[in-house]
Order: sequence, then C-alpha cells, then structure tokens
Amino acid sequence: MTRPAVHTASVHRLGASDPHQEGPADYRLVPPALAAWAAAALTVVAPGWWAAAVVAVAACAAGAALLLRHVPGRATAIAAALLCAAAGAASAGLHGADVHRGPIPGLAGQYAQVDAELTVTSDPRPIRPRVRGDHTTDASVVLGADVTRVRTPGGETSVVRTPVLVIAHAAGWQGLLPSTRLRLTARLAPPLRDGDRIAAVLRVPGDEPPRITGAPTALQRTAGDLRAGLRTASRGLAPDARALLPGLVVGDTSRIPPDLEDAFRTTDLTHLLAVSGSNLTLVLALLIGPPGRALRAERGGLAPRLGIPLRTTALLGGALTLAFVIICRPDPSVLRAAACGLVTLLAIGTGRRRSLIPALAAAVLLLVLYDPWLARSYGFLLSVLATGALLTIAPHWSSALQRRRVPPRLAEVLAAAAAAQAVCAPVIVVLASRVGLVAVPCNLLAELAVGPATVLGFAALATAPVAMPVAELLARCAGWPAGWIAALARTGASLPGAEMRWPGGWSGALLLAAVTVAMLTVVRRLRHHPWLGAACALLLVLAILRPAPLTRIVTGWPPPGWTYVMCDVGQGDATVLAGGEGTAVVIDTGPEPRLVDRCLRDLGVTRIPLLLLTHFHADHVAGLPGVLRGRDVGLIETTTLQDPQDQSAFVRRTAAAAHVPVVPVGPGERRRIGTLDWQVLWPPAAPAPVPEDPNDASVVLFVRTSGTTLLLLGDLEPPAQEGLLRTCPAIPPVDVMKVAHHGSAHQDPALLRAVHPRLALISAGEDNPYGHPAPRTLDALRAAGAVTLRTDRDGAIAVTGRGPSLTAIPAGR
Repeated sequence: MTRPAVHTASVHRLGASDPHQEGPADYRLVPPALAAWAAAALTVVAPGWWAAAVVAVAACAAGAALLLRHVPGRATAIAAALLCAAAGAASAGLHGADVHRGPIPGLAGQYAQVDAELTVTSDPRPIRPRVRGDHTTDASVVLGADVTRVRTPGGETSVVRTPVLVIAHAAGWQGLLPSTRLRLTARLAPPLRDGDRIAAVLRVPGDEPPRITGAPTALQRTAGDLRAGLRTASRGLAPDARALLPGLVVGDTSRIPPDLEDAFRTTDLTHLLAVSGSNLTLVLALLIGPPGRALRAERGGLAPRLGIPLRTTALLGGALTLAFVIICRPDPSVLRAAACGLVTLLAIGTGRRRSLIPALAAAVLLLVLYDPWLARSYGFLLSVLATGALLTIAPHWSSALQRRRVPPRLAEVLAAAAAAQAVCAPVIVVLASRVGLVAVPCNLLAELAVGPATVLGFAALATAPVAMPVAELLARCAGWPAGWIAALARTGASLPGAEMRWPGGWSGALLLAAVTVAMLTVVRRLRHHPWLGAACALLLVLAILRPAPLTRIVTGWPPPGWTYVMCDVGQGDATVLAGGEGTAVVIDTGPEPRLVDRCLRDLGVTRIPLLLLTHFHADHVAGLPGVLRGRDVGLIETTTLQDPQDQSAFVRRTAAAAHVPVVPVGPGERRRIGTLDWQVLWPPAAPAPVPEDPNDASVVLFVRTSGTTLLLLGDLEPPAQEGLLRTCPAIPPVDVMKVAHHGSAHQDPALLRAVHPRLALISAGEDNPYGHPAPRTLDALRAAGAVTLRTDRDGAIAVTGRGPSLTAIPAGR
C-alpha cells in the first residue's frame, strides 16, 4: 500500500510520518486571547485611569513573570497572557475614551438640539414596530454614525469624532450607505444603557429626509450595487424565499416579515440571518477546499485543479475574504470568520500549516485589539463559542457516533449541531429566557440547504451587474433551498413544544449549563442501555409535540372542562370562550402575535368561527397574525368606531391577506355556537351617539356558557360604564367579570355593585408602567366579595365548573 506524501513542513512526529494523522491540539494562543478579551471587556466601559492602572499592573506582572527563570516555559506563557491583557486594556481604554471625549456626552445629558455633521458607519437597520400602550410605534430605522462637527445651542462649533446612534422615520434613510456624509438638526439623548459604544442618540424629528453633503466611497457604492442587484434578481421568488435569500447571503433582512423573524428566533436559526461565518467558509471552500484540509499535504478546491500556485491561492483567498467583509458588513461573526480565514490563508501561503484552534485564538486576539467593543458583544461571544465547539467538542462526538455505526457525514453534521447548541444555549438564555427544543433538528435539516442557497446566492450577486437574466435564473435556483429553510423554520416554530421558558440572566445560564453537563453524563451511560435511551428520545419527542391529553396530565393545563380562558399576553387583552372540541370564540388578540399564538396552541384551538376585536387599540389587535397563524378563522367582527385609523387599516390588511371577512358588530346582536351564546350590550344602538373615545367604543358582551354567565367589559371608561347601566339597566349579577381597562383606577362603582361578580379577572402586563391593576380597584373588588386573579402574577387564567363549583385556575408564571 502506498503511503501519502510526507508533509515536510510538519513539526510533529505524527504529521511527519502520516499527514492524515493529527497530533495534540495547540492551545498556546488560547490563554493570551482570553486574557485580552477579559481585559478589554472590563476596561472598555471603565474610566480612563482604571484602564491605565490595569495596563501598568499587567505589564509589571509580565516583567516579574519573566524573572522566574526556574520555570521558563510557564513564565513565558504567563508573561504572554499578561502582556496581551495589557494590550487589550490599552486598546479598550483608547476606544472607550472616544465615547466620553468632546461636548456630545454633556449635550446628550441636557437633551439639547444641535446642528451636526456626521459620517454614516453602518447600514440602516429597520426597527420592528412595538406596541406601547394603545398605539404602535412608527416604523423607523437606526444607523451608526460618527459626528465630525457639532454646533451647540449657544452657537459654539466643535470638530469631534464621536460615535452616535441615529434614529429616523423617513423612508429616505433606508438607502444610505456607510461613508455617506450628512448634515442634520436633531435632538440628542443619552444612550439607553450604560456601557454602550455610543456617546448619544440622535432622534431626527418627524419625517425629515437626510441632507446628504458627501457621497459614499466608490468601494461602498460598489458593495451597495451588488446587494441591490441580488434584491432585484430575487424579486420574482415566492414571498418567503424572496425575503430570506438576501438575508442568507449578505445579511439583508429588510424584507423579512415579523412572523418569519419570530419563527427563526424560536428555532434558533437566527444565525443564518446574521451572515454566519459559515458563509465565508463556503466561499473559501470553493477555492481551497474544506478547512480541515489545511492540516494535510494535499490541497482541495478549485485552485489546484486550475493550476493556481500556492501563494497565489492564498492571495486570492485574502481578496475574497476582504470582499466578503465589505459586502456583508463587519458583523461580529463575519469579522471573526474573516480573521480566522486570513490567519489560515497566511499559514497555507507560507507553507506552515497549523491547527485551526490557534487560528481561532489569533482571530479573537486580533479582533479584540482592533475593536475592543467586540469583547462585550453577545453576537461575537456566540460566534466564537460555536466555532470553538466545532473545533474541539464536535470531532469527539462525531467519532463516538461513528463508533456506533452512524454514517460519517451524518455523524459530523449531528455532532456539529449538537455541540454548537450545547455551548451557545446558556448565552441564549441570558438574552431570551428560553430554551429551544427543536433547535438541533432544525439546524440539522437547514444545513442541507444552507450551502446550495449561499453558493447560488453569491453567484447571483456576482452575476447581476453584468447579466441580470442569468442572475435571476441563479436566484430562482437558490430560492428552492431558501424556501425550504423558511418552511422548516415555520414548521418547527409551530410545534407546541418548540421552546420552553427558562430563568433568565447569568443564573439561568449557569443552571442550564449544569443541566446540560448532567444530561451529557446520563447520555454517556445510556450507551449500554439502548432501550432506556430510546425511552428518553421518546420523552423528548412528546415534550416537543405535546399531545393535549398528555400535556394536561403532566402540567394540569388547560384544566378539563374549561369554559373561558384569559391568556397571559402581557399588557393587553386576549380571551377565549370554549365552543367545542378544538373550537373557540376569541376576543381580542393582545399586543404580540407570538404570545396569543402560544396560548391558543396550549388550549388546542384550531378553529375559530368568530374573532371579535373590542376596539382598535394596539394592545388588543396587534397580535392578530398570531391568531390567524395555522387556524381556520371564519369571521372577524370589530367595533363600529374605526379609530385609531392606522390600527383599523392594519386589521383589514392582515385579514384580507388571510382571506377572512371583516364586518362591524351590530348593536344588540345575538349569536350562538353550541352551548355558547352571547349578546352585544355596547356600543349602543341609534339614536344614541357613537362614543368618540376608542376605549368607550369597546364592544361589551354578556355571555352564557354551560350555566355560567360572564360580562366582558373591554376597556370601557367610567362615562361609558355609566352609559351601559343606563341602556341596559337589567344586567343581572354575573359569575365572571373581565375587569375593564386592565384594572385601571377608572371604574364605575355602580356597575360593580350591579353585576356583583363572583370572579373578577384582570389582564395586565408584569411591571407595566401604568400601575395596572390599581390598588383602589383591587380594594373595591375585594370589598364586593369578588375573588380576583390577574395575569401579571397568576399567568393565564381558566374558568371551570359552574354554580357552587365555579372556580378560576391559574396556569402560574
């Protein structure tokens, strides 16, 4: 048998005898990289004198370590780590000083209005509109910039270079490119969080368009034209593929709708939208072959097949890397992948092939010294952790799987996805307070399509400027795997157990890390007990699918025989009336589609013959897409007052897209579904005037179901509550009352005395800024003898039983 050619540049005896064998991993650069990272993270937000002190102490300690000649190897390693810590602290101190230098921080503390000249440093990013109370925030964009000149209200002009964040509402801001120079008049505000890398926030008033004083550089224009070409080439694709392809290739998420973004977040696929470093790996693999080939004598990829010399290959790879960073923007994962790729290319070009672990450590060290703010970036942390797991943990797990007769390629993919999820999940918990149960299978299945979509997408991007028809054909081919990834995300997110709540913060992260270690220990012991392993796998599948009968047995939720549920949707309203197996009438949708969708999934609701929107405030209607998601909705009824008009238009637009008719409720209207019947008590019929306030135009229902009566008051204010009593003086006492307007202090005592509820339910958000429910209202309910429950403390609330056995059961938060 002929042995492979000896890799003469190898310095290890195993590599010298057989280049396909790998010696021990080289971790010598890891401590210096971690030292620089930790020092930068601590000092970039500290006062300048603190950073100087860290530099002095670390430098002195390094000198002292070098004097320990009796352990020269360790002394050198310790000194190297301390010197890198000193370098990290010095760089962090200099970069942190930019945030505090000049007049901008002081003016921001005064909320001063200034005339400023600035240079754009990032792409504009759309901000997803958020519900705040009864309205939705305007669509806006944010972008990073450096203020270069500022004129204070007193007329003083200063030349500075201070990083800021610009928030604007006009559409003209979305097309700006980095390096564009602007002049604007805006109001300064302090950063939202201490320790941000910006000195202030500039809020551009109204719909003021940008005043451009200098065009972007030719390089940035070229990059912008390439990205625009990809958007143009993909415009004929199906909606999900059209939205996703630019995000997969260059991180352009401007087309991605909120529901698809939520699906990617639930399935832990958001790294695909952030231009993961794997994108660069795929591009470089075409040229130099898979990264693992850097350990071997043979070269892979197109370069050796085209006869390109070794050093020319390294130069071409470096040019590809730099072009990738410019086009895709210097996000943490892109910078990390670019630095790691350049270090590896340097090793190839000089004939000194090394392990990829030193390349990763060198990349971290260089990036932290270049931009110390990365040391405090969660995106950078997740990127480094995932890459480190792929290089250290995944090979061992892959070998273990292959020893159990798993095919090699499948073993590699399984091990990579599991290792990355295991090390990244604790950090995700810090950010999102949840654990994704479908993350590993979704990432595994997405991996099949990421490569084709990315390569074909880059080909379309490169072809668009010269041959748009060819680019459109390539984009159409890339649209198939991109559509597969989008469908996978939506399917995974729709599973009842796609994610579960977990304690947030670093305490929750430590708990999850401990649980992960314990589970891995158990899994290792299960290899000798295949039936027990199969049982554990079955339990995981059941936890994800959550069959309704089993879920009710395990969690007690939803309780059997429930007739009414108040969903926990934060500061808003969403309630459900049981109408039969899988069928319910839904009243309001809350402020967030994801929350109401989860509530309905937990209840097993798949058919909604009627959805009633009591009024058009955002905290009652903004969750509409979540109710429509995957359910058969027959009709949407709304209040008669179409105000606020923007939310009314949103409801009609969303309903039209789902082909659901929308009609106004009829005064005094009666309806019946099975044992459930109700009557509309408010708004009043003519000739009574229509209330002008949206809260007072809330639809009020009197409901009978299974021998239980309910009064659902929407957000009625005291004047409308008094009007309700005048127009309906015969309202009988009820079993259950949904307290008006989230339990605010504005309640009519006469109405409370008239209906005399046994159960009073309040929907309010935890730690909401309005003080809901008001102590005065709670006292009045207790005095009236009502048992009161509230979603901010009790979670979702279900009403079961009737007569003496009537009770409210909280799901618990």
